[in-house]
Amino acid sequence: MTSRQIETDVVLIGAGMMSATLGALLRELAPNMEITVLEKLGGAGEESSNEWNNAGTGHAALCELNYTSEKPDGSIDTKKAVNVNEQFQISRQFWSYLVDQSLLKNPESFIMSIPHMSLVHGKKNVEFLKKRYDALVDIPLFEGMEYSEDPEQLKQWLPLVMENRSDNDPIAATKIDTGTDVNFGELTRILFNQLEGENFHIHYKHKVMNLKRTIRDNKWEVKVEDMRTGEVYIYTTKFVFIGAGGGSLSLLQKTGIPESRNVGGFPVSGLFMACHNPEIVEKHHAKVYGKAKVGAPPMSVPHLDTRYIDNKKSLLFGPFAGFSPKFLKEGSNMDLINSVRPSNVMTMLSAGVKELSLTRYLIQQVLLSKEKRMEELREFVPNAKSEDWDMSLQVSVFR
Repeated sequence: MTSRQIETDVVLIGAGMMSATLGALLRELAPNMEITVLEKLGGAGEESSNEWNNAGTGHAALCELNYTSEKPDGSIDTKKAVNVNEQFQISRQFWSYLVDQSLLKNPESFIMSIPHMSLVHGKKNVEFLKKRYDALVDIPLFEGMEYSEDPEQLKQWLPLVMENRSDNDPIAATKIDTGTDVNFGELTRILFNQLEGENFHIHYKHKVMNLKRTIRDNKWEVKVEDMRTGEVYIYTTKFVFIGAGGGSLSLLQKTGIPESRNVGGFPVSGLFMACHNPEIVEKHHAKVYGKAKVGAPPMSVPHLDTRYIDNKKSLLFGPFAGFSPKFLKEGSNMDLINSVRPSNVMTMLSAGVKELSLTRYLIQQVLLSKEKRMEELREFVPNAKSEDWDMSLQVSVFR
């Protein structure tokens, strides 16, 4: 079969949030540049960017306690929190610019204002949270943060969490009203709908089969199959961006570049419980992060999140760790095995040895029954009933 040759300035692999963002930037900076997006699935934002495949927090370090570590002398290191917040502010500034330019319409369809809170139990954790608050509150990015150990105040902030709470353990929370809930799936779809047109082409159901760099002119040749017709195309381009989420590793390996060697992947996922009982959902309005248990990895930080999806308010709790040999939700059960190469097998084995605690934690989490998960939820929501919650969200965490 003769492959059809197509010239383009840029190839973006994957129609997710990363490709949408880069595409929007390139369109603003170089409007005449020809950009081609290749997506294996039938639409934009259907994998990790999809609103049901991520927690929508945006990660501004307003409530995530793992971004503020405690130093040996007991003081709080705020550098990572400030850095993470600054990065998120840049995203918000870019979205605001696109709204001002009428390139993003109806921003309320993808971003909502919602308080971000941290909640801890126990004397030691309360002391940590107070020190964290004192370290952050005078930094302009965290202006407006409040702190309280008063149960009556916490009942106003967190009525669902404080309802019928009987333990006498010290409890404290911080609250900041400048947090957001971001629907990255909707944002991705809006951006691609706005971008598609002259010089910006999006091809769905197109699978990248191979990538190689040509010797004669140092360009890239991207071999692509139209999954609907079986036709094969060769895109020739100066620049390729691999924004394929968990599918990026296999594509990176196909390039043959030195950076692709010694790299391995381990597909850990985060499972969330969802509550769709409107009476319960209405009692909570915040994203509330706790502190990971001793010995648990940072990815296990429990949180109770208000979400806005399709203009409907819902409530999520998690994450509980999960495992699948697939690197993508729509991937293959052979993804993990096929990713192993002579150049990365030692890297993956040594990572397994170094992360024995993560492996043990993962096994324990996978074996949890629904009732065991409900017991963890009840540490946040004492009155939680099994019939009001189900396991309905899986977030890909490709490590």
